[in-house]
Amino acid sequence: MIHYRSMSGPLGDVLLRAEDGHLTGMFFAGQKYHPAGPFDTAAFHTAAFDARDARVLAQAEQELTEYFAGARQRFTVPLRLAGSVFQQQVWQALCEIPFGQTISYGQLALALGLSPGHARAVGSAVGRNPISVIVPCHRVLGANGALTGYAGGADRKQALLRLEGTAAAPRLPLLRDALAVAA
Repeated sequence: MIHYRSMSGPLGDVLLRAEDGHLTGMFFAGQKYHPAGPFDTAAFHTAAFDARDARVLAQAEQELTEYFAGARQRFTVPLRLAGSVFQQQVWQALCEIPFGQTISYGQLALALGLSPGHARAVGSAVGRNPISVIVPCHRVLGANGALTGYAGGADRKQALLRLEGTAAAPRLPLLRDALAVAA
């Protein structure tokens, strides 16, 4: 069974989704590709919760609160990302981008062993990331450093990068090194 929890955050209302003891979604209100239904439904708070999902949702809310307060740089909440093999590879690579660092879509393609010409396909997978912020798709920029392609909106992307004190220049070697260590 899927369980939801809504929370208020500095960038607007957030909907968290959990299933089988894993966080499966984190969506801003009005975000592209968010689940249908209102964020303020009382059922999100009154539905019978699986104890594992209740713990995961509480942990996700706590970690996001700490992140937005500037007190957390890495998330530990258990995740389950549902998507194609390619999407999952891209989302895993996103998790390897260090806090406060950025990379371009073309550089992310290179880090995945693809040509820079695959930037559009990588961008499509990044845009379908179901767990915003925690899987840090906001750290991916256009080739010229432009704030493009964020499903939560450019203003939120800019605010998240500002929160992290992100330098504008993408940093491919850091991601490539992180991916090599993770392999």
